[in-house]
Amino acid sequence: MLLIRPLLRANAWRRRRSHVVVFFIFLVGNVGGALTPLGDPPLFLGFLHGVPFFWALNLLPHMGLVSGVLLGVFYLWDRVALSREPGAPAERAAGGGAERRSSSAGAGSPVVTRSGSPRLHGLLNLVWLAGIVGAVLMSGFWHPGEVALGPLRLEVQKLGRDAVIVAMGLLSLRLTSRDIRRRNDFTWAPMREVAVLFAGIFMTIIPALAILKAGERGSLGLLLAAVNSPAHYFWATGALSSFLDNAPTYLTFFSSALGRFFATAPEADAVRRLIAEHGDYLAAITAGAVFMGANTYIGNAPNFMVKAIAEESGVRMPSFFGYMWRFSIPVLIPCFALVSWIFF
Repeated sequence: MLLIRPLLRANAWRRRRSHVVVFFIFLVGNVGGALTPLGDPPLFLGFLHGVPFFWALNLLPHMGLVSGVLLGVFYLWDRVALSREPGAPAERAAGGGAERRSSSAGAGSPVVTRSGSPRLHGLLNLVWLAGIVGAVLMSGFWHPGEVALGPLRLEVQKLGRDAVIVAMGLLSLRLTSRDIRRRNDFTWAPMREVAVLFAGIFMTIIPALAILKAGERGSLGLLLAAVNSPAHYFWATGALSSFLDNAPTYLTFFSSALGRFFATAPEADAVRRLIAEHGDYLAAITAGAVFMGANTYIGNAPNFMVKAIAEESGVRMPSFFGYMWRFSIPVLIPCFALVSWIFF
């Protein structure tokens, strides 16, 4: 969310730029979040269930391989796209000098270029961002107990985390100049769109997750019974993460692996033993959920948020199936096959 608007502004003069946003979704919205629980929701769920905070650094070789391949493909793709542009705007060719404006970007604000060093405005928001990060970490390390709210039992650390996050948002709205948000083309429309979409997804995902949690006794028993190697877990977790949202899918297969190997052990002990004795299974589940969340717009909430922001800025993004047919199937699936062959 911090990087997408500057990226769009830097490429606003180009006609062919949807691929820039798609590879941003691949690399920044998904693959790049594989190394800590702050990077992607599946890792955070694992952290809440006892996976050590820095365990995910074991995925550095996996992430490095996928990132290297994707950056190479993007470079070649972008060179071809750039060669087909009718020509750079005058202000790019002119170089330094006074501020210049171009309306060639179409929708949204004019492109603004200035000589001299880049500048950041609204730096106070880094304080609120740090508060959000601290609240998320606090909810994983601090466990004061539960409180009753009618028939519900709510964990105090989760209530505290959400209260801090809301407070940070309100402080940002109150103390950040409206002019900064206006110049950054900020609107609520992408967030509203994502909120409505994922509210629907999380309501309709309940029966699908119930079937998965039923394991070999459920409607997909034959399929789940066949998932018994790290490669199987990688592809099964990844395939379902592409369409069901990767966080609950990760948790389902994480629980499945614990039940397969340590069915009678307490969860904390089972997690420690899974890491020590079957760490490749946990790596496969984690990599499948994090990486393959990029396969569709709905595999990970940031995907759709970035798409909505790009479209609001005038970028013609591919449709749901166009995204899969033009990008994720021909680009991502071969990468994941390579990861599966080398690591799992």
